[in-house]
Amino acid sequence: MTTDTHRPERLHGLDALRGGALLLGLLLHAAMAYIPAPIWIATDLTASTGASAVFFVIHLFRMTTFFLIAGLFGHMMLERRGWMKFALDRLSRIGGPLVIFWGLVFAGIIAVLLWKVAIDNGGSLPTDGPPPPPLTLETFPLTHLWFLWVLLIFYVVMLAVHGVMSIDRSGALGRLSDRLTGALIGPWTPVLAAAPLALAFWLHPNWSAFFGIPTPDTGLVPNAVALTAFGVAFGIGVLLDRRRDLLGRIAGGWWVSALMAVATGAAALYLAGGLAPRLAPLTDPSAKAVAAWVYAMAVYASTFAVMGLTLKFVSGHSAVRRYLADASYWIYIVHLPLVMAGQVLLLDAPWPWFAKMAAIVAGVLTIALVTYELLIRHTFMGRWLNGRRVPWRRPAPAAPVLAE
Repeated sequence: MTTDTHRPERLHGLDALRGGALLLGLLLHAAMAYIPAPIWIATDLTASTGASAVFFVIHLFRMTTFFLIAGLFGHMMLERRGWMKFALDRLSRIGGPLVIFWGLVFAGIIAVLLWKVAIDNGGSLPTDGPPPPPLTLETFPLTHLWFLWVLLIFYVVMLAVHGVMSIDRSGALGRLSDRLTGALIGPWTPVLAAAPLALAFWLHPNWSAFFGIPTPDTGLVPNAVALTAFGVAFGIGVLLDRRRDLLGRIAGGWWVSALMAVATGAAALYLAGGLAPRLAPLTDPSAKAVAAWVYAMAVYASTFAVMGLTLKFVSGHSAVRRYLADASYWIYIVHLPLVMAGQVLLLDAPWPWFAKMAAIVAGVLTIALVTYELLIRHTFMGRWLNGRRVPWRRPAPAAPVLAE
């Protein structure tokens, strides 16, 4: 029941999974134009339920997985550096990009939206449109960078809990939390973790069973469902860093989590009305309660399934995975305006939806990776975003000195 003290310097598999969760955001946003429902900048004429399947599966586990790993790595950094250095690092590498890049990203999104409006208006912008809504705490458009704001909120809570536990010189609170973590982690984890999220779904007056966790991209006070879903995941990650030995239990039970994820995910999709998205919220309390419980279990079962698979099969070091994990932060920051521009460009292309989506993903990845390599990785920006700057050329190893 004690914390594992023999910890590796880097959990390569989980680092890659965190980067993969960010990269999947590119694919998810690319698919949204091809879902047969008016939910995006434009619904392409080639829209298909195939794109709905891509969206549903990715949206089910992507951000809970990200926040669980963020909680684990965040607690690891806090323990190693202390609260002051941790707070300064997070303000610089999380708060800084939010402040610096939000305006640029938002301007790019607005430019694409105006471009689409001009296309729909015969080539020019209308002059009699309504004024933009005023920016308030409730309407502030965080865009896809909302995850940085939510991370900062969770870090503040983690620091507060850490401060309370540090007062307990006997360590009783820590030992109790370790015992509770040991009881929490197992094949039953998705069922236990689902309870607060299912309640949050049920209490949400406009919950859509297909779209699951509503994205907290508008307003500086995140919605209760997102705070619950991501907060539970983040908290589990923090607890797991104290009980790193339990990662082996998660890896060993990957197949149980995977079976549960497939079963509950399929059931959640059925209860949501299938792959043709139903935008109207569920109104029948009983049906809503069942759908909420099943979807919540699918969220955490799929999260632990991908985590267990990663720990079991791709936990070793890979130069390619490490590179993509490092690049994923920059790729995610800049991708959304580029994805939207690609979707507008290809609106009239006589291609099937999956060809358009593949072209958009490939094009955006190319632009983002080239700019990452030239502007970020080897400059001060790399140290700022990733915590290290990789030199353009690594120094050659010193030649051995031969004794005469």
